[in-house]
Amino acid sequence: MGLNTSAEAPLPVGEVSRLIGGWIDRLGAVWVEGQITQLSRRPGAGVVFMTLRDPSYDISVSVTCYRQVFDAVADVVAEGARVVVHAKPEWYAPRGQLSLRAAEIRPVGIGELLARLEMLKRSLGAEGLFAPDRKKPLPFLPQLVGLVCGRASAAERDVLEVARRRWPAVRFEVRNVAVQGVHAVPQVIQAVKELDAVPDVDVIIVARGGGSVEDLLPFSDEQLVRAVAECRTPVVSAIGHEPDAPLLDLVADLRASTPTDAAKKVVPDVGEELERVLALRDRALRTVRGLLDREERGLAHALARPVMERPRRMVEEREAEVDALVARSRRVLGHLLDRADSELSHTRARVVALSPAATMERGYAVLQRADGSVVRSPEGVAADEELRARVAEGEFRVRVAGGGAVPRP
Repeated sequence: MGLNTSAEAPLPVGEVSRLIGGWIDRLGAVWVEGQITQLSRRPGAGVVFMTLRDPSYDISVSVTCYRQVFDAVADVVAEGARVVVHAKPEWYAPRGQLSLRAAEIRPVGIGELLARLEMLKRSLGAEGLFAPDRKKPLPFLPQLVGLVCGRASAAERDVLEVARRRWPAVRFEVRNVAVQGVHAVPQVIQAVKELDAVPDVDVIIVARGGGSVEDLLPFSDEQLVRAVAECRTPVVSAIGHEPDAPLLDLVADLRASTPTDAAKKVVPDVGEELERVLALRDRALRTVRGLLDREERGLAHALARPVMERPRRMVEEREAEVDALVARSRRVLGHLLDRADSELSHTRARVVALSPAATMERGYAVLQRADGSVVRSPEGVAADEELRARVAEGEFRVRVAGGGAVPRP
């Protein structure tokens, strides 16, 4: 339960340490798993001192046990071994230090480790971390390659030498880390995250040479697998040799069988690319020449046709047809005009024969009143009325005699 303290009523350090010890005592004995990083067996001493470390979270705790407890497993347990310890937490009040008093130590066997890895593999696979659609493609020609490997290791040498031999212009951003032991997981995770944060890094290679199952355990750690899954940069796993299969191989965007194989898959060979360019150029030349030859044959075949030998032949034939049609149209139009002229002459003769002017030329006259109306009967005029007489050669005025007009008997 919480304590009521204040700046005016603080607790002494000893009291705080005593209270912490009381809380820890109530925890009781627990089973703890970790990796032994330090082991001290002083000759003649009845107590063995160890440091138990969690490689995934970079946390350590001191462990003590009686010599007879450790002697039971001394033949199979050494520094770097993974163990399960049944221990009771203890608080050393004078120094404010937490430790574990081990009553039993059990080594974690290879079979048990493999079984745990298989369970972790199924769990991460169910989350979709190993799904093929999550894999990112590698760039064809990376300009800057990130490399995570051991310091002065054979894996580093193989990757650098093979990559630079294949493409001399390639550049590397190298992060040297521990590749086995308790410090491997946090250092590899930090290196991967640092390289992933560099914008110019096009691909990251995590490389390590072969080793035992225990040596390769850091590359099956859950935290490392999740860190690689979150990378935006493509990651290539080159851990161990062909038979080795850490979980990093499954989450990486590409798995290489060896560090040398990783360099070959990430960096193209300049000689092979030059040969490919030459082959493509030759293929393109052959294709273009084939097209030109085909078009030349087609052109020669077209020029050999009669229409191409006498290109004006069609025009000349059409010219003759046009001349014939023009002559025919002229003849038809001439016949039509002649017939229309003849019909017009006959119509004109009939019109002239029936016109009043022709009648007047035969001696007849037309009498008109002052208003222009034509006199049609004797009763239509009055005595002394002045009329206008129109004849063929002109007109003149007449006056009706005093007796008036005389009707026709």
